[in-house]
Amino acid sequence: MKKTRRGMTLAVGGLMLLGLLAGCGPKKPVLHIYTWSDYVKPGLVKEFAAAHGCRVVIDTYDSNEAMYAKLKAGARGYDLLFPSSYMVKIMQDQGMLQPLRHELLPNLNNLDPDYLAMAVDKELAYSVPYTTTITCLGYLGSRVEDVEASWAMLDRADLKGRMTMLNDYRETIGAALKFLGYSLNTLDDGELAEAKEVILRWKRNIAKFENEQYKTGLASGEFLLTHGYSGDLMLVQEENEDIEIVVPREGSVLSFDDMVIPATAQQVELAHQFINFILDPRVAAEMTEFIYYLCPNQPSYELLDEEIRTDPILFPPQEVIAKLEMIHDLAEGNQKYTRLWDEIKGSE
Repeated sequence: MKKTRRGMTLAVGGLMLLGLLAGCGPKKPVLHIYTWSDYVKPGLVKEFAAAHGCRVVIDTYDSNEAMYAKLKAGARGYDLLFPSSYMVKIMQDQGMLQPLRHELLPNLNNLDPDYLAMAVDKELAYSVPYTTTITCLGYLGSRVEDVEASWAMLDRADLKGRMTMLNDYRETIGAALKFLGYSLNTLDDGELAEAKEVILRWKRNIAKFENEQYKTGLASGEFLLTHGYSGDLMLVQEENEDIEIVVPREGSVLSFDDMVIPATAQQVELAHQFINFILDPRVAAEMTEFIYYLCPNQPSYELLDEEIRTDPILFPPQEVIAKLEMIHDLAEGNQKYTRLWDEIKGSE
């Protein structure tokens, strides 16, 4: 499969977006999207804008919590968001989202029923799955010996200072819980206390907790092993073919990022049109091959390059899927995780 170089893609993408914004007249409607960085193919954004006679403005965030905090603080003007499913549930419960109009979304029929069965919002009342991802371990194959597909790699003293973990309390606490054989949604105080001790042990080995630099750090060799998202890790493989990816045998996180329309959206019909555009099989296939996160669009699979269709990370075997778990909103139980995370981050 021909892969584009990431640096070139970003540069061209920036120029496309700038050109798109500069070339549209001031009277055209504007669709404001708030999403993860590098998460929409610029050429497809340009195609959508041309087809619908609009402008598209994209702002980005680096965590669900940052996006949520900004909206709770009063940010307005966004028409389409891409939060993870557990955050969708929180936002829906707090009246921050508006129901979807299915008559404007005929392409909903293209969603993969196997993934839809695992979705939090199975009725698609407020959200539509955009991508799926598995949280994995990435490492440099020529520099890390005796690799196990296990969270136990984070105990490796020979890799001390050359590893990272995600700066995400549910992901990182979840990794320790899965390592111990527990659910990553447990509310058992004893299990959470055990997980804390594991993470404190890992913390002494890792360089830092962080969500962005692990990608470039692994590609450059600054880090030898990183905890990260499958799409991110697959993307940096094009910069460094020495990168290998494994799903820990104890199990890991399966995540959905969803498309939702906030209650304060101004361009509601245009937001629906963008969702329906993403659900087109051709568009979904292009998006999967651009971001290396699987768009769970069943008819799109046959349009993918063979290397993508046979990739065991994008299309994992059943025995791997069986040990994956989704992060759930734990309501008041979330406080146990935030307190535990504060204790972990505050420890020496």
